Amino acid sequence: MRSLHGKSVAELKDAGRYKDIISAIIKPEGLNYGNLPKGLLKFHSYSEGSRTPVEEQMVEGAQTAANGDGVVNLHFTVSTSHRALFEEKIREVIDTVSKDRGVRINVSLSEQKPSTDTVAANPDGTPFVENGKMLFRPGGHGALIENLNDIDSAVVFIKNIDNVVPDSRRDATVHYKQVIGGYMIQLHDRISEYLRMLATGEYTRGTLQEMTAFLHNSFSVSDRHIDGMNTTELAMYLHGKLNRPLRVCGMVRNEGEPGGGPFIAYNRDGSASLQILESTQIDPGNEEYGKMVSAATHFNPVDLVCYVKDIHGHKFDLTKYVDPDTGFISSKSSHGKELRAMELPGLWNGAMSDWNTAFVEVPIATFNPVKTVNDLLRPAHQG
Repeated sequence: MRSLHGKSVAELKDAGRYKDIISAIIKPEGLNYGNLPKGLLKFHSYSEGSRTPVEEQMVEGAQTAANGDGVVNLHFTVSTSHRALFEEKIREVIDTVSKDRGVRINVSLSEQKPSTDTVAANPDGTPFVENGKMLFRPGGHGALIENLNDIDSAVVFIKNIDNVVPDSRRDATVHYKQVIGGYMIQLHDRISEYLRMLATGEYTRGTLQEMTAFLHNSFSVSDRHIDGMNTTELAMYLHGKLNRPLRVCGMVRNEGEPGGGPFIAYNRDGSASLQILESTQIDPGNEEYGKMVSAATHFNPVDLVCYVKDIHGHKFDLTKYVDPDTGFISSKSSHGKELRAMELPGLWNGAMSDWNTAFVEVPIATFNPVKTVNDLLRPAHQG
């Protein structure tokens, strides 16, 4: 502030020069916060300086995701326009964080693929033309299933970059990362044993019924067609249901925050399973559905742990487990003109529709998003 206006923040405040304070925060000649992505804003203050969400994610990763060799692999999806800024910040802090935490941190970056862009339309459904060309827009976070598909790792934790807290308030986050990770491994090991039994023929009608009960009790998978299947048909059916990507999702009590909710939904093959649904996926004209949504007790804070390789160590092709019918149309604008945008099935919604999904209740202390600057004034973001 002093370098721009010759006064401190307190002096500018006393003089009623609030516009100068704001301009120093958002303009390029100041902190440039008007042009920076959320991941590079300074969120938390420490005695040694302030940390951005990128740095907090590194620290959290060191506490929750280090392998047996002390290596932490982190991946951020970033926009093309901000990639250089992220690379600069990562180079600046990675060695210090690694040394302080006694680990070796590897960070990779990717961008949403242009091939996943979707064409924009006018409100009447005709193509939206800008500067003589049809306008294509990013297809929403569901496009990132392609980025996840490119990561060569069996286990992947997924969370939003802004859902971070200072060191002094991270105990619950670390503990419940271990909880959902441990539960995911338990489920994975059980699935692996069942798939081995199916592959070798070491099963009876009784063990197939046990597998059916496991699918129902763990993932709420049910199918009215099962009762009419013979042993061979049931074994083949169970193999198809078990041999899929796996995810465990942390769910918090619904306290009015925006986010998708946990539901049991019917799938195209007639079976039912656990799904995370956004409001855009639910018919607002259906009174029964509206009552279900209003009565929902939990919602998804986007805290997932996934197992994305099969029992032979081969990567699942995640693009084959997307339900394309769950895409939706949203209202957007470009240079002041209204348009309709095609959103791809959401990453943790339709893009993971055909995964095996389990829900675990986690405390609200693990969910501390920063959607507006005022969220940083909440107690969870104070040291």
